[in-house]
Formats: sequence, C-alpha cells, structure tokens
Amino acid sequence: MQVPAGVDVSRPAPARIYDYMLHGSNHFPSDADAAEKILAAVPEIRDCAWSNRGFHQRAAKWIAEQGVSQFLDIGSGLPTVGNTHEVVQQVIPGARVVYADNDPMVAEQGGRLLAGDNTTRVICADLREPDRILDHPGLKELVDFSQPAGLLLTAVMMFVSDAWEPWDLVARYVDVLAPGSYLALSHLTDDYKPPATTERFRAVFDRATEQMHFRSRDEIARFFGGMQLVPPYEGGPPALCYTGIWGAEDPALADSDGARWLYCGVARKP
Repeated sequence: MQVPAGVDVSRPAPARIYDYMLHGSNHFPSDADAAEKILAAVPEIRDCAWSNRGFHQRAAKWIAEQGVSQFLDIGSGLPTVGNTHEVVQQVIPGARVVYADNDPMVAEQGGRLLAGDNTTRVICADLREPDRILDHPGLKELVDFSQPAGLLLTAVMMFVSDAWEPWDLVARYVDVLAPGSYLALSHLTDDYKPPATTERFRAVFDRATEQMHFRSRDEIARFFGGMQLVPPYEGGPPALCYTGIWGAEDPALADSDGARWLYCGVARKP
C-alpha cells in the first residue's frame, strides 16, 4: 500500500483504526494493534463501528429523500463500501458530495478512487480550521450554500477536545447552511459505562494521531443548538438516540450493546 508523504505509519490514526474495524484493507500494523487493544477492552466495539456506519448511511439516504442533493461529509474516513456518494446517488442521481478529512491517506485513496467523477471531491483539511474547508475551491465548485445541503459529522467530533470549542466549530459550519439543510452527527459517550472500561478505551488513543473525548448526552445535544431534531424512527420523539436505533424498522431489535456507545441525531436548520 502506497504511503503518502508525511504519514507516520508507526502511530495509529482514527480513520485507519475504523477501517480495520470494518474489515477494510487501508491500515497498518500500528492501527491493527490499536484496534485489537480496543477490542480487548470493549469487545462490542466492532459492532459499534458497524452501527455508526449504518447510521451514517441511513441518515444520508434520508436527507437525500428530503430533496437535498449536495453534501459535505467531514471526517469521512477512508473509502469503503457504501460511501456517501454511493448512498445518496441511489436516491438522487448526480447528487454532489465533498469529503473532508485530515488524514493524507484519505485524500490519496479517495482522490485515486474518485478520479474522473465530477460529482465528488476529496479535501485534505482539518475540521478545526473551518475556513480552510469552507473556502476550498473544490467545495465551492460542487456545493452552493444558498441551497439546502446535508452536513455529515459522524464519529468525528469525539476527536476534538474542549479546548477547540467543538460546539462553536459545529455552529460555524451550520451557520453557512441554507434553511432546510440538515446536520447528521454521532458521538461516543461514556454515559452508563464502567469508568475503568472507558479509560482503557480512551488510553489506546494516547499514542494515536488524535485523542479521544467522550461526552454526555446533554453535551452531544448541544451540537444541535438552534436546529430542529427529527424523529429517529416512525412514532419516536424528536430526540437523540443510539446509532443502531436511528432509521431502524424495529428499534427494539436494532438496539445493541455496541450501538449504546454512540448517541446520534439528525436535525433540520429552520
């Protein structure tokens, strides 16, 4: 596997750990070792990764079904089966998607796989520098913020510490969205989890390119400030839920121990 310049393969990276959990092939021994340490501490975490992937896909599809044809997927991770553009273009052929991630491997792999696709772009940029993303020519070429857009921030804000004012960062992205746009966000939580287990989980990332930050349900709900949460399933209240439940045909059957590590929600900008 080709390694982009500047990538330290001796340090695990969130995108590559996630790739390992999803049985991908874009990772290195350091990422596999970190993932196995997480699995030893939290055996259900692979289910958590798949649960988050399922939420991401169901939310993107649902947003496209509301007529939204342009998306910004931040912290998109490495390309795998069922990427955002593949999901939304099943609903709206030609829907436009811009991926952004700070891992150079994402830009290298994504750019190669999507070469010649005029409906997608891959930006190598850090979400903590919103102007670099929002002012990027590749984004402006495909996304018109005077029209509704889908903003996807799944399992990424948990790598942003409080020192970076994560709620202000999300608000910065939401501010540029037109009314009728949607935000889909998921985030790890340590609510109701044994402290020793969460500490073992978190500690795996001490040597990684990014550190892990768990947040409570109330803290995660703050990311949706000023927006209108949509019901996660038919008959449900407009509120946060676990990732396995959102969009599920049978919420009771979809609930799982792995999914309960992640709160999620989809909200509309009024």
